[in-house]
Amino acid sequence: MERICLFPGTFDPVTNGHIDIIERAVGLFDQLVIGIGVNSSKQPMFSVEQRTGWIQEIFKHEPRVKVISYEGLTINCCKELNAHFILRGIRYVNDFEYEKAIADMNRMLAPEIETIFLTCSPLYSTISSTLVRDVIRNGGNSSLFLPAAVKI
Repeated sequence: MERICLFPGTFDPVTNGHIDIIERAVGLFDQLVIGIGVNSSKQPMFSVEQRTGWIQEIFKHEPRVKVISYEGLTINCCKELNAHFILRGIRYVNDFEYEKAIADMNRMLAPEIETIFLTCSPLYSTISSTLVRDVIRNGGNSSLFLPAAVKI
């Protein structure tokens, strides 16, 4: 059985913290699908196409990384992909509490899908897309937190 993992998120924008998790996780699976979640109640700063393009550019030489967008429940996306793993990045304890609650719900809904947590490297523990968007909105230097392919 092929080991397919979904790494869901908004990636608005994709940060060095996301890249750290992806680079460390890609070797664990046959395929790592970056799933850009589309939530109609949220207004992203960057289009799905822009976010997809950035991730494709960053991982253009890594055939195990694929990028998709999806709506609805993450476990339904996993079932469509035949993915038996969900990857989540953890920065701090409060991230774990939030992510564990989601993982527990997913386990009740789809016990065959396992959630795997990776802690981010200490260098990236303070980076979040929310904070990076605030830096961008206020004219700060966001390049400190973003991969070179993400040109804003």
